[in-house]
Amino acid sequence: MNTTTHFVPERSGDKPSVTAPSEAACGADLYARHLPRFEAAQAACRDRGHWSAFVDHPELYPSAVEARRAGGAAYQAQLGRPFELSQPGTSAWLGEETSPYTGQPLGIAYPQADADALFTAARAAMPDWARAEVNTRLGVLMEVVDVLYRQHLFELAFAVMHTAGQSFNMAFTGSGVNALDRAIEALVHAHQALQNVPSQARWARPFGTAEICLEKTYRKVPRGVAVCFACATFPTWNAWPSMMASLATGNAVIVKPHPACVLPMAISVRVFRQVLQAAGFDPNLVTLCLDSVAEPQGKRLVQHPSTAIVDFTGSARFGQWVERNAGQALVFTETSGCNTVVLAEADDLDAALRSLATSLCLFSAQMCTSPQNIYLPHDGVLTPQGRVSVQQVGERLVHFIDQIAGDPRRAAMMLATLQSAQTQALLEELTGEGARRGQVLRHATPYVHPEFPQARTASPLLIKVNRSERALYGEERFGPVAFLIVCEDAQAALQQACADVTEFGGLTAFVYAKDPGFIAQAEEAYAVAGAQLTLNLTGPMPLNFAAAYSDYHVSGLNPAGNACLTDLAFVSARFRIAQVRRPARPLSCSKEG
Repeated sequence: MNTTTHFVPERSGDKPSVTAPSEAACGADLYARHLPRFEAAQAACRDRGHWSAFVDHPELYPSAVEARRAGGAAYQAQLGRPFELSQPGTSAWLGEETSPYTGQPLGIAYPQADADALFTAARAAMPDWARAEVNTRLGVLMEVVDVLYRQHLFELAFAVMHTAGQSFNMAFTGSGVNALDRAIEALVHAHQALQNVPSQARWARPFGTAEICLEKTYRKVPRGVAVCFACATFPTWNAWPSMMASLATGNAVIVKPHPACVLPMAISVRVFRQVLQAAGFDPNLVTLCLDSVAEPQGKRLVQHPSTAIVDFTGSARFGQWVERNAGQALVFTETSGCNTVVLAEADDLDAALRSLATSLCLFSAQMCTSPQNIYLPHDGVLTPQGRVSVQQVGERLVHFIDQIAGDPRRAAMMLATLQSAQTQALLEELTGEGARRGQVLRHATPYVHPEFPQARTASPLLIKVNRSERALYGEERFGPVAFLIVCEDAQAALQQACADVTEFGGLTAFVYAKDPGFIAQAEEAYAVAGAQLTLNLTGPMPLNFAAAYSDYHVSGLNPAGNACLTDLAFVSARFRIAQVRRPARPLSCSKEG
């Protein structure tokens, strides 16, 4: 067991204390303990308004200075040594993570377990968990959320920063607090789905002169072992809700992290296991299955005969393979797509372009919701002052990007780093293609990080092309690249954008227009295409921000993914219903009627 101590900020009004991470709360009162938070989350899911269970800025965290120091120390103490995680089937040690900030290997070796042994252990762990009351399971999982927040949030932020490449603040907020909110959101929908099925019923009906009375019982049966793929750039944001959805409905979970981003999920798995064990359940309900870039295990896990559920976040190519080859397993995917912007008309064009620049820069556009393709009429964007030409739009967008990239401290906060060297290579390739097929309006120049001069960085590449160059822009180009796509008119821009979403996928869409008829047409077209639409948004909120409890993330209606975070469909099929009927006394049946 890991004996490292962590600073634990207690609930408001309590003094902070130091608690070992294995000191997880347990007992039948867990659900009652977390019920106020859970009920608030239920209300938020019903109302779809703003609510968060946690403070979403590191400086607002209880005893923030000491919590950050302790979290940084916990991260540093893990470097260059084996990661302590006792689970079945360990046969070797493996680790190949490198920090995008320092360029140095983390030097962490993780236990590599035999997949068959993990499946065997997971199946053996399930019966007691599946028999537990729904509220017992929810209480344990809400305790996991609480332990992650109170004991590991800063440690996780540093882990995400130095594997995924996010800035510290984004790692704390997006991969910490927001991801925890999404986890609770999945539990709310799991609770709703499970409560929709009664445990028993009495049924009576006349057949001829006789009345048949039956007692019926309904058992909610988990599907089996879920395999959860965590991506390299936002590991916890998708994985935590997926894990919670499977566990809440009685299943076990095997977590398959990306080889370049293992630490955040290893910490998570260890916490799940510790809380489960402390609550009296088999910790093998949650295990970690490691592989390497040279010897991937993903396909084997997807097609393993014991795999009942697959949650996949990652590339469209492998996501489509998963959907085609998962056999009888239930599959939930969130992959990638061409997130589109139609720029037809704006009251304040500079405000719109500033918002676009911010979203193009945020985490170097390594977010599944980042805009990529900007479609506009060839005669420019209509404003109250007249039309602004395509070239002027491009120049002004470049100006706003330069304002961010030219300020090293602001760039460090917003652009952060490139998670993979492959993204750097892609930018170089696209620069050449852009020059041949269109016009490079802005090169993907690096910035010097003020704290980490060796950090792998790049600011957005902006390429202007004609609508006909679909082979260049008609797929997700992962990283800080955007295309200014010149179309015949606003109608053609909308048509092309929606066609690209339909064929190649798209999670988010953005339209700037004033004509009510055009806006209505855009709403209908994007609804059919299945991209979540934002209209005429400007201001400090990033365009692609997705709010837990309010925004539905992915529609499942186009190739960008078949699942949604988070709705009932995300959890309801993770269990099935087995019923038993037996004769009941007619008198009882009549009284029930």
